[in-house]
Order: sequence, then structure tokens, then C-alpha cells
Amino acid sequence: MAHPGLKDGPIYLDYNATTPVDPGVVDAMLPYLSTYFGNPSSAHAYAQVTRMAMATAREQVALLLGCIPEEIVFTSCGSESNALAIRGAALANRFHGNHIITQVTEHPAVINVCKSLARLHGFRITYLPVDKYGRIDPAELEAAIDEQTTLISIMYANNETGTIQPIAELADIARRHRVLLHTDASQAVGKVPVDIESLGVDFLTLTGHKLYAPKGIGALYVRRGLQLEPLLYGGGQESGVRAGTENVAFMVALGAAASQAREKLPSSKARLQQLRDRLQQKLEQRLPHATHLNGHPSDRLPNTLNISIDGVLGEEVLEATPGIASSTGSACHEGNTEPSAVLTAMGLSRERALGALRLTLGRWTTEKEVDAAAEQVAQSVQVLWSKRDS
Repeated sequence: MAHPGLKDGPIYLDYNATTPVDPGVVDAMLPYLSTYFGNPSSAHAYAQVTRMAMATAREQVALLLGCIPEEIVFTSCGSESNALAIRGAALANRFHGNHIITQVTEHPAVINVCKSLARLHGFRITYLPVDKYGRIDPAELEAAIDEQTTLISIMYANNETGTIQPIAELADIARRHRVLLHTDASQAVGKVPVDIESLGVDFLTLTGHKLYAPKGIGALYVRRGLQLEPLLYGGGQESGVRAGTENVAFMVALGAAASQAREKLPSSKARLQQLRDRLQQKLEQRLPHATHLNGHPSDRLPNTLNISIDGVLGEEVLEATPGIASSTGSACHEGNTEPSAVLTAMGLSRERALGALRLTLGRWTTEKEVDAAAEQVAQSVQVLWSKRDS
């Protein structure tokens, strides 16, 4: 059954940017917008209903990640979760040292927090390079650790290429050196199995709107016993880590989305991978010898295809193809297009990086849509080629 928001528009291939809210998630949250309004911090019956709903949502998120409910902190978004983990851990543990390690291809929600810690608090930041697939070398991580290192932050899967990092191996290195490790798993949770105990991480970020929940809700896993300096000070909600009267309806939504993801994950992963590979094959057939995969060929998200096409700009291909809704990794500032920093960090030429398309699939993507999208992109590219040749 089609999602109501996708019925009349272009083919949606931008699920890594945001996901439509699942109708079942909407149904779960609506009573907490219309009927159950109590402040969970109060002591009366109205509060008991919302307090129980929060507890259920926390348990649902914990079950998806394989941790205990008390280790889940609700936030407003993935960016807040990242900031709480990185800034919170750095400041709470700065008596141990002032060195943080991350990578050059991190999301700005990580990079900019690190930069602020360097600017405002004198932290040293090491930015690890990546290989041609966008992965860091565990040996380089270990070599970068020194006696002042307190925190490592490496994303689970890249939002542009889908490349998955060897997080369990990196966490083992961190643990041996008694360094905390945070991973931004916003793009990974719900697409691939994410099990806290198998990973061995200390902090993990997830984001509601990448998981078929609304924008404006996220969560942070915090290993039991670890200390964080809060971003928000106030009434002591979320075990004193994140103040503010709780957004119960959106917490319920995230819990429902987590429960759905846990149920659907095995079949969804296989289906999306099959569709992703079909899309790549169709493009390669229609544009032979002109398409190039960006990212790891196998260790990447099952829904993510980042591909460069020779002789065109990704931006102009999308402009010429109004029948699909997708994105590139390029940034346009005052008419000047700059290539994706992620792709250039992987060693791609400026031309190839500017020719990239990020095509990301999701719960409502169909085989028919994949075939149609490949055909439309190929037709647009061929028209652009012919214009340049004439």
C-alpha cells in the first residue's frame, strides 16, 4: 500500500535525507497530542498515563538496540544526540585529557561540535583520513591515540555513500586504551542490525526521521555508569542528562517506529538490497562504461546507491529529471557548485565528485519505481550528452 504522502509526487529516492512518517507511527502518537496531555513529572493520574507511555517507548528503543531502557536518553534530534555525547563526554572527562579523534567524512553535526570544543575549550582534534571506499584504517586509529585521548567519534554508516565502518573493531581498540567511543548510527539503525553489546560502543546516536518517525525526536544510548555534562540544565528529566518537559507524543512515535523496525528488519534489508542492486544494474546497462560506484561495494547500507556518471553534473541530471526526487552530495553557494567533501576525501576527482547522484531507497520503494527511475535518469543523461556534443 502506497504512503499517502507519496501518491501524486515524483518517485522518492531520498530516504537518507528523511523518511515519510509511517501511518502506524502516526496512529500511535496521535492520542498523546489529542487526549493524553499530562506532564509526566506530575504525581496525579493524568501524569501516570504519559509516564507509562514514555517507559514503553524507552523499552521499545532499547529492544531495537539490545540495551536496557535506562541507557536510552530521548533528545530532539540526531544533532542534539551527537552534541550531548561528544561535548558531554569531553567536558565530563576533561581531567583525563583533552584529545578527541574523529574522521574527515563525519557529518557536520559531529565535525562542528569538535570544532567548537577546540575553539572554546582548547581540545585537540585529530581527523583521520579515509581510503578510496570511505573507510578508516583501524591501525591509524590506534596510532592516533595518546595519553590525552578521551573520546573517539566515528559514524556507523556514511549518509552519502552508505559505507559502513568496522565499529566493533574500533570499539575494541578504544576499550583496550580506555578511551570512550561514540558512533552516530542515524543512517544505520533500522536498515542493518545494530546491537550494542556486539558493537561495544559507549554512546550511540539514532534519529527519528531516518526511521519513519517524525522530525524533532532522537535518542542517545549512554552506557550505564558513564557521566555526561548536560547541554540543557533544568528540572532533571532524562536522568538529569537532558532537561525540559518531555515531548511524550514524539517519544511514543519513536518507540513505535523502533518496534516496527525490529519486526521488519530482516525482510526489509534483503528487499532494499535487491532493489538497490537492480537500480545500479539498470543504470549500468543504459549508460555503459559511464557509471561508477562511490563507496564500498559490499560493506554499505542496503538502501544506498551513490553513483557518478561521466560527462554530467549530478545537479543538472536531477534538474533535468523532475520525475524523481533525490539529491547529490554537492553544495551550491551563490551559484558556485562545490563537490562533496566526503567524495573528495575518498580521493575522487572534482569532476567525478560533481557527477555524483545519491539514490536512496526505503519502505515504499517498488521495483516498478526503480525501473522507471533508472530509465528517466538515463534519458536525461543522454539528452545532456547530446547537447554538449552538438
